[in-house]
Amino acid sequence: MTTQPPRLARLVLVTTAGELLGALPPYPVATPWWQEAKPVVRGAREHLGVEVTVLRILAAERPCPHGGTVTYLAEVEASPPGVEPWRGALDDHPLRLPWARPGGPGDDLAWADSVLRARGLERTAPAEQVRSWNLSSLWRLQVGGQAFWLKHVPPFFGHEGALLARLTGRPVPALVGHDGGRILMPEIPGEDLYDAELPTLERLVSLLVGLQRDVSGQVDDLVALGLPDWRAPALTRLIADVLDRTPELPAGDRTTLAGFVEALPERFGRLAETGLPDTLVHGDFHPGNARGGATPAVLLDWGDSGVGHPLLDQPAFLDRIPPGAVGPIRSLWSRAWRAAIPGSDPERAAELIAPVAAARQAVIYRRFLDNIEPSEHPYHAGDPAEWLGRTAELVRSRA
Repeated sequence: MTTQPPRLARLVLVTTAGELLGALPPYPVATPWWQEAKPVVRGAREHLGVEVTVLRILAAERPCPHGGTVTYLAEVEASPPGVEPWRGALDDHPLRLPWARPGGPGDDLAWADSVLRARGLERTAPAEQVRSWNLSSLWRLQVGGQAFWLKHVPPFFGHEGALLARLTGRPVPALVGHDGGRILMPEIPGEDLYDAELPTLERLVSLLVGLQRDVSGQVDDLVALGLPDWRAPALTRLIADVLDRTPELPAGDRTTLAGFVEALPERFGRLAETGLPDTLVHGDFHPGNARGGATPAVLLDWGDSGVGHPLLDQPAFLDRIPPGAVGPIRSLWSRAWRAAIPGSDPERAAELIAPVAAARQAVIYRRFLDNIEPSEHPYHAGDPAEWLGRTAELVRSRA
Protein backbone atom coordinates (compact mmCIF):
# COMPACT_ATOMS: atom_id res chain seq x y z
CA MET A 1 0.00 0.00 0.00
CA THR A 2 1.30 3.45 -0.92
CA THR A 3 2.06 5.64 2.11
CA GLN A 4 0.11 8.88 1.90
CA PRO A 5 1.63 12.18 3.09
CA PRO A 6 0.14 13.75 6.23
CA ARG A 7 -2.74 16.17 5.98
CA LEU A 8 -2.96 19.73 7.27
CA ALA A 9 -6.40 21.36 7.41
CA ARG A 10 -7.02 25.07 6.94
CA LEU A 11 -10.58 26.18 7.61
CA VAL A 12 -12.39 29.09 6.01
CA LEU A 13 -15.37 29.81 8.24
CA VAL A 14 -18.90 30.89 7.45
CA THR A 15 -22.04 31.07 9.53
CA THR A 16 -24.98 28.78 8.82
CA ALA A 17 -26.48 31.75 6.96
CA GLY A 18 -23.41 31.95 4.70
CA GLU A 19 -21.70 35.04 6.18
CA LEU A 20 -17.92 34.87 5.65
CA LEU A 21 -16.00 35.15 8.93
CA GLY A 22 -12.38 34.52 7.91
CA ALA A 23 -9.89 31.66 8.25
CA LEU A 24 -8.18 29.70 11.02
CA PRO A 25 -4.50 28.73 11.05
CA PRO A 26 -3.66 25.25 9.66
CA TYR A 27 -3.46 22.28 12.02
CA PRO A 28 -2.49 18.61 11.59
CA VAL A 29 -5.16 16.00 10.88
CA ALA A 30 -4.90 12.38 11.99
CA THR A 31 -5.59 10.79 8.60
CA PRO A 32 -4.59 11.82 5.04
CA TRP A 33 -7.91 11.12 3.34
CA TRP A 34 -9.44 14.36 2.11
CA GLN A 35 -13.09 13.28 2.41
CA GLU A 36 -12.82 12.21 6.05
CA ALA A 37 -14.43 15.04 7.97
CA LYS A 38 -14.40 13.43 11.40
CA PRO A 39 -10.66 13.99 12.09
CA VAL A 40 -10.93 17.55 10.71
CA VAL A 41 -13.72 18.31 13.18
CA ARG A 42 -11.85 16.63 16.02
CA GLY A 43 -8.63 18.48 15.14
CA ALA A 44 -10.40 21.85 15.17
CA ARG A 45 -11.76 21.05 18.60
CA GLU A 46 -8.43 19.83 20.00
CA HIS A 47 -6.05 22.34 18.41
CA LEU A 48 -8.21 25.45 18.15
CA GLY A 49 -11.09 24.92 20.59
CA VAL A 50 -13.68 25.40 17.83
CA GLU A 51 -16.71 23.29 16.94
CA VAL A 52 -17.15 23.18 13.15
CA THR A 53 -19.06 21.37 10.43
CA VAL A 54 -17.11 20.70 7.24
CA LEU A 55 -18.97 21.75 4.09
CA ARG A 56 -16.62 21.25 1.13
CA ILE A 57 -13.08 21.46 -0.18
CA LEU A 58 -11.93 24.86 -1.46
CA ALA A 59 -8.36 24.10 -2.51
CA ALA A 60 -5.61 21.52 -2.07
CA GLU A 61 -1.85 21.76 -2.16
CA ARG A 62 -1.57 18.46 -4.04
CA PRO A 63 -3.11 17.88 -7.49
CA CYS A 64 -4.89 14.72 -6.35
CA PRO A 65 -5.66 12.93 -3.09
CA HIS A 66 -4.46 12.51 -0.49
CA GLY A 67 -2.53 14.45 2.18
CA GLY A 68 -0.93 17.89 1.98
CA THR A 69 -2.52 21.16 3.04
CA VAL A 70 -6.23 21.16 2.28
CA THR A 71 -8.45 24.22 2.62
CA TYR A 72 -12.03 23.46 3.60
CA LEU A 73 -15.11 25.63 3.94
CA ALA A 74 -16.66 25.00 7.35
CA GLU A 75 -19.59 26.49 9.21
CA VAL A 76 -19.77 27.60 12.83
CA GLU A 77 -22.47 28.93 15.10
CA ALA A 78 -20.54 32.13 15.84
CA SER A 79 -17.16 33.66 15.07
CA PRO A 80 -14.45 32.11 17.30
CA PRO A 81 -11.27 33.80 18.58
CA GLY A 82 -8.21 33.73 16.34
CA VAL A 83 -10.01 34.20 13.01
CA GLU A 84 -7.72 35.72 10.37
CA PRO A 85 -8.79 37.71 7.29
CA TRP A 86 -9.32 35.61 4.17
CA ARG A 87 -9.19 37.30 0.77
CA GLY A 88 -10.60 34.51 -1.39
CA ALA A 89 -13.98 34.51 -3.07
CA LEU A 90 -16.88 32.22 -2.21
CA ASP A 91 -18.68 31.75 -5.50
CA ASP A 92 -21.73 29.65 -6.22
CA HIS A 93 -21.98 26.76 -8.65
CA PRO A 94 -25.06 25.02 -10.08
CA LEU A 95 -23.61 21.57 -9.31
CA ARG A 96 -22.97 22.33 -5.64
CA LEU A 97 -24.48 19.62 -3.47
CA PRO A 98 -26.99 20.46 -0.73
CA TRP A 99 -24.74 19.40 2.16
CA ALA A 100 -21.88 21.55 0.81
CA ARG A 101 -23.90 24.74 1.28
CA PRO A 102 -24.19 26.66 4.58
CA GLY A 103 -27.20 25.33 6.42
CA GLY A 104 -27.31 22.15 4.33
CA PRO A 105 -26.04 19.78 7.04
CA GLY A 106 -28.58 21.25 9.45
CA ASP A 107 -31.36 20.53 6.97
CA ASP A 108 -30.20 16.91 6.69
CA LEU A 109 -30.10 16.48 10.45
CA ALA A 110 -33.55 18.06 10.81
CA TRP A 111 -34.91 15.54 8.30
CA ALA A 112 -33.29 12.64 10.15
CA ASP A 113 -34.66 13.90 13.47
CA SER A 114 -38.17 14.05 11.98
CA VAL A 115 -37.88 10.44 10.77
CA LEU A 116 -36.68 9.34 14.20
CA ARG A 117 -39.44 11.25 16.00
CA ALA A 118 -42.03 9.53 13.84
CA ARG A 119 -40.77 6.30 15.39
CA GLY A 120 -40.80 7.71 18.91
CA LEU A 121 -37.02 8.22 19.01
CA GLU A 122 -34.85 11.20 19.92
CA ARG A 123 -31.11 11.79 19.58
CA THR A 124 -29.31 11.55 22.91
CA ALA A 125 -25.94 13.02 21.85
CA PRO A 126 -24.67 15.58 19.34
CA ALA A 127 -24.55 14.26 15.78
CA GLU A 128 -21.08 13.15 14.66
CA GLN A 129 -19.94 14.20 11.20
CA VAL A 130 -17.99 11.42 9.48
CA ARG A 131 -17.52 12.37 5.83
CA SER A 132 -18.22 15.18 3.39
CA TRP A 133 -17.27 15.17 -0.29
CA ASN A 134 -18.76 14.97 -3.75
CA LEU A 135 -20.02 11.37 -3.40
CA SER A 136 -21.66 11.49 0.03
CA SER A 137 -22.28 13.21 3.32
CA LEU A 138 -22.24 10.83 6.26
CA TRP A 139 -23.27 11.35 9.90
CA ARG A 140 -23.56 9.02 12.89
CA LEU A 141 -26.52 9.66 15.21
CA GLN A 142 -26.79 8.25 18.72
CA VAL A 143 -30.20 7.33 20.14
CA GLY A 144 -29.70 5.85 23.59
CA GLY A 145 -27.78 2.60 23.15
CA GLN A 146 -28.49 2.47 19.41
CA ALA A 147 -26.81 4.29 16.54
CA PHE A 148 -28.09 5.33 13.12
CA TRP A 149 -26.33 6.47 9.95
CA LEU A 150 -27.54 9.48 7.99
CA LYS A 151 -26.30 9.41 4.42
CA HIS A 152 -26.94 11.96 1.69
CA VAL A 153 -25.82 11.13 -1.85
CA PRO A 154 -25.72 13.18 -5.07
CA PRO A 155 -28.42 12.87 -7.75
CA PHE A 156 -26.36 10.40 -9.79
CA PHE A 157 -26.45 8.04 -6.77
CA GLY A 158 -30.01 9.02 -5.89
CA HIS A 159 -31.43 5.55 -6.64
CA GLU A 160 -29.69 4.02 -3.61
CA GLY A 161 -32.56 4.52 -1.16
CA ALA A 162 -35.17 3.20 -3.58
CA LEU A 163 -32.99 0.18 -4.38
CA LEU A 164 -32.48 -0.64 -0.69
CA ALA A 165 -36.24 -0.43 -0.18
CA ARG A 166 -36.76 -2.86 -3.06
CA LEU A 167 -34.13 -5.24 -1.67
CA THR A 168 -35.61 -5.34 1.84
CA GLY A 169 -34.87 -8.69 3.45
CA ARG A 170 -31.75 -9.22 1.33
CA PRO A 171 -28.16 -8.89 2.65
CA VAL A 172 -28.23 -5.09 2.33
CA PRO A 173 -28.62 -2.30 4.91
CA ALA A 174 -32.05 -1.90 6.46
CA LEU A 175 -33.87 1.38 5.95
CA VAL A 176 -35.44 3.61 8.57
CA GLY A 177 -36.37 6.14 5.90
CA HIS A 178 -35.30 7.65 2.61
CA ASP A 179 -36.18 10.79 0.70
CA GLY A 180 -34.45 11.47 -2.60
CA GLY A 181 -30.75 11.25 -1.86
CA ARG A 182 -31.22 11.11 1.91
CA ILE A 183 -31.05 7.72 3.61
CA LEU A 184 -31.38 6.86 7.31
CA MET A 185 -30.21 3.39 8.37
CA PRO A 186 -29.64 1.56 11.65
CA GLU A 187 -25.99 0.92 12.40
CA ILE A 188 -24.86 -2.58 11.40
CA PRO A 189 -22.99 -4.39 14.20
CA GLY A 190 -19.51 -5.67 13.47
CA GLU A 191 -16.76 -4.14 11.36
CA ASP A 192 -16.01 -3.30 7.75
CA LEU A 193 -14.42 -6.37 6.17
CA TYR A 194 -11.36 -4.87 4.44
CA ASP A 195 -9.10 -7.53 5.95
CA ALA A 196 -11.48 -10.46 5.65
CA GLU A 197 -9.98 -13.93 5.35
CA LEU A 198 -10.87 -16.48 2.68
CA PRO A 199 -14.01 -18.02 4.28
CA THR A 200 -15.55 -14.55 4.67
CA LEU A 201 -14.52 -13.51 1.14
CA GLU A 202 -16.22 -16.64 -0.17
CA ARG A 203 -19.35 -15.75 1.77
CA LEU A 204 -19.42 -12.23 0.27
CA VAL A 205 -19.18 -13.57 -3.28
CA SER A 206 -21.90 -16.11 -2.57
CA LEU A 207 -24.16 -13.36 -1.21
CA LEU A 208 -23.66 -11.21 -4.30
CA VAL A 209 -24.15 -14.04 -6.80
CA GLY A 210 -27.29 -15.21 -5.00
CA LEU A 211 -28.72 -11.70 -5.05
CA GLN A 212 -27.83 -11.20 -8.72
CA ARG A 213 -29.41 -14.53 -9.64
CA ASP A 214 -32.62 -13.72 -7.80
CA VAL A 215 -33.16 -10.28 -9.36
CA SER A 216 -31.99 -11.09 -12.90
CA GLY A 217 -35.58 -11.09 -14.11
CA GLN A 218 -36.19 -7.58 -12.76
CA VAL A 219 -33.76 -5.63 -14.93
CA ASP A 220 -36.35 -3.30 -16.47
CA ASP A 221 -37.75 -2.50 -13.02
CA LEU A 222 -34.27 -1.67 -11.74
CA VAL A 223 -33.63 0.69 -14.66
CA ALA A 224 -36.98 2.33 -13.88
CA LEU A 225 -35.72 2.99 -10.33
CA GLY A 226 -32.95 5.11 -11.86
CA LEU A 227 -30.06 2.63 -11.95
CA PRO A 228 -27.61 3.28 -14.80
CA ASP A 229 -27.85 1.00 -17.82
CA TRP A 230 -24.57 -0.85 -18.50
CA ARG A 231 -26.01 -3.46 -20.83
CA ALA A 232 -24.19 -4.02 -24.10
CA PRO A 233 -25.63 -1.25 -26.33
CA ALA A 234 -25.56 1.45 -23.66
CA LEU A 235 -22.13 0.54 -22.30
CA THR A 236 -20.65 0.44 -25.80
CA ARG A 237 -21.80 4.03 -26.37
CA LEU A 238 -20.51 5.16 -22.97
CA ILE A 239 -17.07 3.61 -23.50
CA ALA A 240 -16.78 5.22 -26.93
CA ASP A 241 -17.76 8.57 -25.40
CA VAL A 242 -15.21 8.46 -22.57
CA LEU A 243 -12.49 7.52 -25.03
CA ASP A 244 -13.37 10.53 -27.22
CA ARG A 245 -13.27 12.80 -24.15
CA THR A 246 -9.92 11.71 -22.76
CA PRO A 247 -7.40 13.44 -25.04
CA GLU A 248 -4.42 12.93 -22.71
CA LEU A 249 -4.08 9.23 -23.54
CA PRO A 250 -0.79 8.12 -25.13
CA ALA A 251 -1.05 7.47 -28.87
CA GLY A 252 -0.43 3.74 -28.48
CA ASP A 253 -3.21 3.34 -25.93
CA ARG A 254 -5.59 5.36 -28.08
CA THR A 255 -4.94 3.12 -31.07
CA THR A 256 -5.46 -0.01 -28.97
CA LEU A 257 -8.67 1.35 -27.50
CA ALA A 258 -10.07 2.47 -30.84
CA GLY A 259 -9.83 -1.13 -32.02
CA PHE A 260 -11.31 -2.36 -28.74
CA VAL A 261 -14.34 -0.06 -29.07
CA GLU A 262 -14.88 -1.04 -32.70
CA ALA A 263 -14.90 -4.71 -31.70
CA LEU A 264 -17.18 -4.28 -28.66
CA PRO A 265 -20.38 -5.48 -30.39
CA GLU A 266 -18.62 -8.70 -31.37
CA ARG A 267 -17.18 -9.08 -27.83
CA PHE A 268 -20.60 -8.56 -26.26
CA GLY A 269 -22.03 -11.14 -28.67
CA ARG A 270 -19.52 -13.72 -27.47
CA LEU A 271 -20.22 -12.69 -23.89
CA ALA A 272 -23.93 -13.35 -24.38
CA GLU A 273 -23.10 -16.85 -25.61
CA THR A 274 -21.60 -17.69 -22.18
CA GLY A 275 -25.13 -17.74 -20.77
CA LEU A 276 -24.97 -15.32 -17.82
CA PRO A 277 -27.93 -12.89 -17.66
CA ASP A 278 -27.86 -9.13 -17.26
CA THR A 279 -28.77 -8.27 -13.69
CA LEU A 280 -27.99 -5.96 -10.78
CA VAL A 281 -24.34 -4.84 -10.63
CA HIS A 282 -23.07 -3.56 -7.28
CA GLY A 283 -20.60 -1.28 -9.05
CA ASP A 284 -18.06 -1.00 -6.23
CA PHE A 285 -17.89 -4.53 -4.86
CA HIS A 286 -14.91 -5.07 -2.57
CA PRO A 287 -14.48 -6.40 1.00
CA GLY A 288 -14.53 -2.92 2.53
CA ASN A 289 -18.04 -2.42 1.19
CA ALA A 290 -19.31 -5.22 3.40
CA ARG A 291 -19.83 -5.27 7.13
CA GLY A 292 -20.30 -8.11 9.57
CA GLY A 293 -18.73 -10.21 12.26
CA ALA A 294 -21.21 -9.88 15.10
CA THR A 295 -24.01 -10.51 12.59
CA PRO A 296 -24.23 -12.07 9.11
CA ALA A 297 -22.43 -10.00 6.48
CA VAL A 298 -24.26 -7.14 4.77
CA LEU A 299 -23.27 -5.61 1.41
CA LEU A 300 -22.98 -1.80 1.68
CA ASP A 301 -22.89 1.30 -0.55
CA TRP A 302 -25.28 0.64 -3.44
CA GLY A 303 -25.07 4.15 -4.87
CA ASP A 304 -22.62 2.90 -7.52
CA SER A 305 -25.03 0.18 -8.63
CA GLY A 306 -26.35 -0.31 -12.14
CA VAL A 307 -27.65 -2.96 -14.52
CA GLY A 308 -25.40 -5.08 -16.71
CA HIS A 309 -23.31 -8.22 -16.84
CA PRO A 310 -22.86 -9.66 -13.32
CA LEU A 311 -19.11 -10.24 -13.72
CA LEU A 312 -18.54 -6.50 -14.09
CA ASP A 313 -18.19 -6.79 -10.29
CA GLN A 314 -15.47 -9.45 -10.34
CA PRO A 315 -12.20 -7.69 -11.35
CA ALA A 316 -12.35 -4.95 -8.72
CA PHE A 317 -13.03 -7.49 -5.98
CA LEU A 318 -10.10 -9.67 -7.08
CA ASP A 319 -7.84 -6.60 -7.08
CA ARG A 320 -8.66 -5.88 -3.43
CA ILE A 321 -8.00 -9.27 -1.85
CA PRO A 322 -4.72 -11.03 -0.92
CA PRO A 323 -2.98 -12.68 -3.92
CA GLY A 324 -3.33 -16.11 -2.32
CA ALA A 325 -7.11 -15.74 -2.23
CA VAL A 326 -7.55 -14.79 -5.89
CA GLY A 327 -7.48 -18.34 -7.29
CA PRO A 328 -9.92 -19.83 -4.76
CA ILE A 329 -12.29 -16.87 -5.09
CA ARG A 330 -12.22 -16.95 -8.88
CA SER A 331 -12.98 -20.68 -8.76
CA LEU A 332 -15.83 -20.20 -6.28
CA TRP A 333 -17.32 -17.41 -8.40
CA SER A 334 -17.40 -19.73 -11.42
CA ARG A 335 -18.91 -22.61 -9.45
CA ALA A 336 -21.60 -20.34 -8.04
CA TRP A 337 -22.68 -19.14 -11.48
CA ARG A 338 -22.56 -22.61 -13.01
CA ALA A 339 -24.86 -23.76 -10.20
CA ALA A 340 -27.15 -20.76 -10.72
CA ILE A 341 -27.23 -21.07 -14.54
CA PRO A 342 -26.54 -24.66 -15.59
CA GLY A 343 -24.67 -24.80 -18.89
CA SER A 344 -23.18 -21.32 -18.49
CA ASP A 345 -19.48 -20.63 -18.99
CA PRO A 346 -18.44 -18.11 -16.32
CA GLU A 347 -14.70 -18.69 -16.90
CA ARG A 348 -15.01 -17.58 -20.52
CA ALA A 349 -17.26 -14.70 -19.45
CA ALA A 350 -14.65 -13.51 -16.93
CA GLU A 351 -11.97 -13.48 -19.65
CA LEU A 352 -14.15 -11.47 -22.02
CA ILE A 353 -15.44 -9.00 -19.41
CA ALA A 354 -12.10 -7.97 -17.85
CA PRO A 355 -11.24 -5.06 -20.21
CA VAL A 356 -14.91 -4.05 -20.37
CA ALA A 357 -15.00 -3.80 -16.57
CA ALA A 358 -11.89 -1.59 -16.59
CA ALA A 359 -13.41 0.65 -19.27
CA ARG A 360 -16.62 0.88 -17.21
CA GLN A 361 -14.56 2.35 -14.39
CA ALA A 362 -13.42 5.10 -16.76
CA VAL A 363 -17.07 5.71 -17.64
CA ILE A 364 -17.97 6.00 -13.95
CA TYR A 365 -15.27 8.56 -13.18
CA ARG A 366 -16.18 10.58 -16.26
CA ARG A 367 -19.74 10.64 -14.95
CA PHE A 368 -18.52 11.92 -11.60
CA LEU A 369 -16.55 14.72 -13.27
CA ASP A 370 -19.55 15.70 -15.38
CA ASN A 371 -21.74 16.06 -12.31
CA ILE A 372 -19.58 17.67 -9.62
CA GLU A 373 -18.36 21.22 -9.33
CA PRO A 374 -14.80 22.02 -10.48
CA SER A 375 -13.38 22.52 -6.98
CA GLU A 376 -14.08 18.82 -6.34
CA HIS A 377 -12.41 17.60 -9.56
CA PRO A 378 -9.02 16.83 -7.94
CA TYR A 379 -10.63 13.78 -6.32
CA HIS A 380 -11.21 12.16 -9.74
CA ALA A 381 -9.52 14.16 -12.50
CA GLY A 382 -6.90 11.56 -13.45
CA ASP A 383 -9.13 8.50 -13.11
CA PRO A 384 -10.67 8.22 -16.61
CA ALA A 385 -7.21 8.19 -18.22
CA GLU A 386 -5.86 5.77 -15.62
CA TRP A 387 -8.65 3.27 -16.19
CA LEU A 388 -8.50 3.57 -19.96
CA GLY A 389 -4.78 2.88 -19.67
CA ARG A 390 -5.54 -0.26 -17.69
CA THR A 391 -8.10 -1.23 -20.32
CA ALA A 392 -5.48 -0.92 -23.07
CA GLU A 393 -3.06 -3.08 -21.09
CA LEU A 394 -5.72 -5.78 -20.65
CA VAL A 395 -6.60 -5.72 -24.34
CA ARG A 396 -2.95 -6.10 -25.34
CA SER A 397 -2.31 -8.84 -22.79
CA ARG A 398 -5.17 -10.89 -24.22
CA ALA A 399 -4.39 -10.26 -27.91
